[in-house]
Amino acid sequence: MVGFKPSDVPPPLAVKMISAGAAACVGDLITFPLDTAKVRLQIQGEQKVEAAKNIRYRGVFGTMATMVKTEGPKSLYNGLIAGLQRQVCFASIRIGLYDNVKNFYNGDKEHASIMIRILAGCTTGAMAVSLAQPTDVVKVRFQAQMNLKGVARRYNGTTQAYKHIFMNEGLRGLWKGTLPNITRNALVNCTELVTYDLIKEAILKHNLLSDNLPCHFVSAFGAGFVTTVIASPVDVVKTRYMNSPPGQYKSAINCAWTMMTKEGPTAFYKGFVPSFLRLGSWNVVMFVSFEQIKRAMMATKKKMDTPS
Repeated sequence: MVGFKPSDVPPPLAVKMISAGAAACVGDLITFPLDTAKVRLQIQGEQKVEAAKNIRYRGVFGTMATMVKTEGPKSLYNGLIAGLQRQVCFASIRIGLYDNVKNFYNGDKEHASIMIRILAGCTTGAMAVSLAQPTDVVKVRFQAQMNLKGVARRYNGTTQAYKHIFMNEGLRGLWKGTLPNITRNALVNCTELVTYDLIKEAILKHNLLSDNLPCHFVSAFGAGFVTTVIASPVDVVKTRYMNSPPGQYKSAINCAWTMMTKEGPTAFYKGFVPSFLRLGSWNVVMFVSFEQIKRAMMATKKKMDTPS
């Protein structure tokens, strides 16, 4: 057995939510530069600043290299604080609540159907976005802003960003892009969690691997690929719309239509490689960490509950 052994009893809701939030933060710390590169590739062609118009990004690693050269290595972690704030709120709900919501919808049945799992994933994904949307808006805007000499920074800190958006755009600004983000995260969450669930279940059912790190790795990698294929178009629209200044797009649908008419259908898969590299690696780190943190917490709880 690699890593901690599975617990004899199901983990309580609090353990699952804390484990999910912590594991997602670990995933962000490791893969954040890939996410920043993805955002830059997705908004390429939208730069309004003259100094930025001559900068062209090519590929995920080329984008990262260009950012380090023109803006310094710290630019790869623009928006990390908001990203971690987002995961603490976001992942603890969408991932931590998934099993409980699935069991609620499933009732007394022994095995949940695919439709029940999809419904549970959509539910927790939508719940998470409704709460954590402001953190996502700030994260995307930080990742999009360029740290170039002679170019005024849009935001200088996370707290200042929240205040600036609220003062200039109101509450609607903080929840800008909620509809496309709910759509995206309903897709991402149900695809990510349901695919992971099904792959892991199939591996264990056919005795291909035991319930340990290699099993979690394979399941998470498969979930990351499937999720990227399905969610990329909505993700690009979400990024473009949330990063746009007031008045550029009338709505998320208008943003999508403008992309289609001006850039063609391939615009919806801009940044696909970094999206996959990010989602694939993030899924692996997050799910492996989630399983291990959850088991470690249960092992600690068992020791504390056992009389000496």
